[in-house]
Amino acid sequence: MENSNLDPMRRYRAMRDKERRSVRTKYDFLGFISSGTYGRVYKVRPKDEEGGKLYAIKKFKPDKEGEAVTYTGISQSAIREIALNREMSHENVAALREVILEDKSIYMVFEYAEHDFLQVIHHYYVTLRCSIPPAVLKSLIYQLLNGVLYLHSCHILHRDLKPANILITSSGTVKIGDLGLARLSSDPLNSLLAGDKVVVTIWYRAPELLLGAKHYNKAIDIWAVGCVMAELASLKPIFKGEEAKMDQKKNVPFQRDQLQKIFDIRGTPNVAEWPMLKSMPEYQNMKRLEGYPDRLQEWCSSKIRSKEGYELLRQLFAYDPDKRLTAREAMNQKWFQDDPKPTANAFASVPLSQLPPQRRITHDEASASMQAVNAAAAPPAIQATSTRPGSGTQTFSSVSAMAGPSYGSTAYGVNMSRIGDSVAGNTRKKARLH
Repeated sequence: MENSNLDPMRRYRAMRDKERRSVRTKYDFLGFISSGTYGRVYKVRPKDEEGGKLYAIKKFKPDKEGEAVTYTGISQSAIREIALNREMSHENVAALREVILEDKSIYMVFEYAEHDFLQVIHHYYVTLRCSIPPAVLKSLIYQLLNGVLYLHSCHILHRDLKPANILITSSGTVKIGDLGLARLSSDPLNSLLAGDKVVVTIWYRAPELLLGAKHYNKAIDIWAVGCVMAELASLKPIFKGEEAKMDQKKNVPFQRDQLQKIFDIRGTPNVAEWPMLKSMPEYQNMKRLEGYPDRLQEWCSSKIRSKEGYELLRQLFAYDPDKRLTAREAMNQKWFQDDPKPTANAFASVPLSQLPPQRRITHDEASASMQAVNAAAAPPAIQATSTRPGSGTQTFSSVSAMAGPSYGSTAYGVNMSRIGDSVAGNTRKKARLH
């Protein structure tokens, strides 16, 4: 008793831990969504809330499943998610409801989204067999840019924007997710060789990153937005290159094939349009790829069919990062001002019969594995999620494109619950290091 009086903080923590409810007592688990390297994602509903609002819970795996569990603390990716997003709140950034610590496991509870951009692409390409209508395309890209604008205004670089990481609610609201690779742009950004070996999935990686730039800025996210816009317009990746893998010493190789795919459409860059080009570490290797003409306008003529749409994409794909549009500048482009204009509900103009289907969930991972097998039997032209290139972050592959969004290492913003004084303190200290 005396010890308790001498250490009121310990007594308070013990009382708080005793009162804390477990995940299973707080939520009804409705089904399994997907799994990945770092954990599993489930669809849940709170037990003590009326109205049936849905959430997605990501459970991090212990270090060695099936063996004695060793707990080494919170991963760098989870630290980034929590630290960067605990104060954020925006309609186009997916929201973190709470973080729960239980039995040395971490549970992250996110708002639930019914779709993602990859599923929408699959739906129009496979089911409807037509291009995404301009009204839908504009609405999706405008909302995406609005979310990116918010992140950048908070000095946050996402660093892994791609269709699987951009969610859409059933009411047609875009939600940027998976901030496991995000970081503050106000911090000095070290060379890729000194920090994260790889940022941004290869098909969406900006040319300055491919050329080994030692420092980069928010423009890498803008290039990725251009890639996403082009993919929505054409229903397939615009720069679909093969990634050269790192060697045993973890050296980042020259990404010749990916650059060649970019140059084939955007043309070979030159010093006149990009003065800092010669300072890129891979410049000498790049010179072997000279002679490609700019064919972006030709590409857009059959995909976007709009001069204003081409102008927007051209400026999103500016080689010089300093000349690339900002998110705000992109939102003010004429393409968005012309009819049909973007809407808050991206699906507002879509007939009910043509809406993307709700995601499928399973009640165990064995069923999910069977879905993956069935997805593999789909027509060869369909790009299964598992065949798409990965990034240097923790990501969950969707079981299939029709199974719904990938919640990835999802750092979804906001209203972070108390996760314990020691953990929060550890998070703040580590966040300053990354």
